[in-house]
Amino acid sequence: MAGGAGEVLTLQLGHFAGFVGAHWWNQQDAALGRGTSAKESLGELCPDVLYRTGQTLHGQETYTPRLILMDLKVPHLLIKPGSERGILLNQLPTHPCKCAPKKAWKASAGGMLTAGSLNSLKEEGGLYWDKQLDAAVAWHGKLTTHKEEVYPQNPHLQDLLSAEGVRSSDGFWRVKSIPNGKGPPPVTTAAIPKPLESSVRVWSDFLRVHLHPRSICMIQKYNHDGETGRLEAFGQGESVLKEPRYLEELEDRLHFYVEECDYLQGFQILCDLHDGFSGVGAKAAELLQDEYSGRGIITWGLIPGSCSLGEPQKNIYRLLNTAFGLVHLTAYSSFVCPLSLGGSLGLRPQPPVNFPHLHYDATLPFHCSAILATALDTVTVPYRLRSSPVSMVHLANMLTFSGKKVVTAGAVIPFPLVPGQSLPDALVQLGGATPWTPLSACGNPSGTRCFAQSVVLRGIDRACHTSQLTPGTPLPSPLHACTTGEEVLAQYLHQQQPRVTSSSHLLLTPCRVAPPYPYLFSSLSQQGMVLDGPPRGTAVHSIPVFGALCSSSSLHQTLGGLATELTKLDLRRWASFLDAGVEQDEMEELLQELHSLAQCYQDGGGLMD
Repeated sequence: MAGGAGEVLTLQLGHFAGFVGAHWWNQQDAALGRGTSAKESLGELCPDVLYRTGQTLHGQETYTPRLILMDLKVPHLLIKPGSERGILLNQLPTHPCKCAPKKAWKASAGGMLTAGSLNSLKEEGGLYWDKQLDAAVAWHGKLTTHKEEVYPQNPHLQDLLSAEGVRSSDGFWRVKSIPNGKGPPPVTTAAIPKPLESSVRVWSDFLRVHLHPRSICMIQKYNHDGETGRLEAFGQGESVLKEPRYLEELEDRLHFYVEECDYLQGFQILCDLHDGFSGVGAKAAELLQDEYSGRGIITWGLIPGSCSLGEPQKNIYRLLNTAFGLVHLTAYSSFVCPLSLGGSLGLRPQPPVNFPHLHYDATLPFHCSAILATALDTVTVPYRLRSSPVSMVHLANMLTFSGKKVVTAGAVIPFPLVPGQSLPDALVQLGGATPWTPLSACGNPSGTRCFAQSVVLRGIDRACHTSQLTPGTPLPSPLHACTTGEEVLAQYLHQQQPRVTSSSHLLLTPCRVAPPYPYLFSSLSQQGMVLDGPPRGTAVHSIPVFGALCSSSSLHQTLGGLATELTKLDLRRWASFLDAGVEQDEMEELLQELHSLAQCYQDGGGLMD
């Protein structure tokens, strides 16, 4: 593959993970479509880390995410065979594997099939679709045809699709010219985009990326909603990957993607923690550790931003699933990082976190997932660099010494740079030992200690990296004496946390926030610079972001607090959780593991006095 970084295979497990993943892939897609810019270093990030090249049955080259995603059906949505995007019948991928098309579908009464979160997923299947083959019917038994009104695609997404390609008369998807040979043409939106919130129900409503036919795996036995049949408990999730059907599907897809890699550095798992997908993620991580020992396994545990006191069972299950998920995922992952805009992992609700230059609705997954995807796109930079990458294994080793296998995330979104201001000026103004907004629901980080951290600052123009003060002018801070941007950032981190092991990266490449990213910004320029007045009626195309992963003493209280809350539960009231596949002795073992994990983060166990 191009560049120095090895390939990464992404596993996306759960519905909220689908929201975060859709924004994440849209941002990668937007970055691929960018042309060369004189102010931006082309190729700082290597897209081949996340994407794979392929070829359709008709010889058209494709460039799709190296992705396996699992989600649930929506009980009221039924579609015809062959239209489930991502798992396409009647065609083979570039590198066929033993998984036959029949495994991708399960017919219910009358030959009707469920589609899950794929309500309006764009026709990425057109990359591999054959009109003539699709017209053939292999089934010779009795057929019953049912028709239902098609769920309309988001109108704005239709506009985006028409900008990147068309369906030709012969039935093939024709991609329009691509500036740099990979990805779609760049989206150019001058005006502030129309709100999409009212038309987004599921993550496929705003995904604008073509997926490979081997990417999507629907779990047919559970529903997203409804009174029954929901995947709501950790034990249920574990049982999914104990079933030969789903286990074999996952193994087949893993082998398909892994075997075509030149050098696989590892796996990143985006996994819902709050519901039964925490169990799916735990079993998936266990499988990866067993089959691919020595590779990095980084798990991002995702939790929606809001909870309601009026739903006690849902909140209790969220607590139990989160605790079981953290402990089990920690056992099989290189490290686990909870990601949430909520203020706490516990039962007592805390207000969502605040960003000075963002206006978001914490009750909307569309908003929360966009912010978390932006942070994720930044903190994962080290193992996606084209030059001098830090492998997933090395990143984990730096952050997880002495058993500290849970880390926290934080970000400044956007990094507040005023036009005409230098990076030293902005960092001095930012100040604070913990400048980042916490994104791991571990409470206020003020007063906590950091044992090790990985920091990324991106989207700062090179002309702003150092001070431009006139010679002889008194220096406002030691940062203004630095001669490179990298030196400025390293000096800032040393000032804030002088005895912490820090790894830092400074990139020119910003984070893309092109539509269908929600418009959350106030008083920002097109490049994400902070303006004095209101925005001038133009869309924000990109933003600078300051993100960090940290091994923090805040986890001592957070993990210990989870254990304390669990000990107060009367499990007889929540027997349904145990009935879902968790034994009483597993609960006792969970409490011990949580206490042991919490002890790793006592203040005296770090690198600071």
